Amino acid sequence: MQISIFGRDREIAASRIDAEPETIREQLREYEAGERTAFDLGIEYPDDFTGQVMQAMAEIPAGETRTYGDIARDLESAPIAVGQACGRNPVPIIVPCHRIVGVDSLTGYGGGLDLKRELLEHEGAVIPGEST
Repeated sequence: MQISIFGRDREIAASRIDAEPETIREQLREYEAGERTAFDLGIEYPDDFTGQVMQAMAEIPAGETRTYGDIARDLESAPIAVGQACGRNPVPIIVPCHRIVGVDSLTGYGGGLDLKRELLEHEGAVIPGEST
């Protein structure tokens, strides 16, 4: 399913979300307008490491970040494996892979670093490596 957030298009796997497309789009509009900080949607997590990383991402509140290393320690894995799992997240923004950052920089993001920065700024998060 194609979505638009801050003027950028992203693809999400609606089959992983237990909601009608219009409900998903409405919650995304509310998020973009600053009326929502968390999504109230049932997510079907893959039954593998990616699913474990997605569940860890889903627990990070808006306005906060975690490093790839933080998640790796929690899951007894490696930061690079966490980064790869973030890249496989089938429902970006709704499961907030943008909240996973490097120790001193944003690092990668499937939607591009400009969108990652915009999402984090929208949420009021501190961006690593950038002055406040």
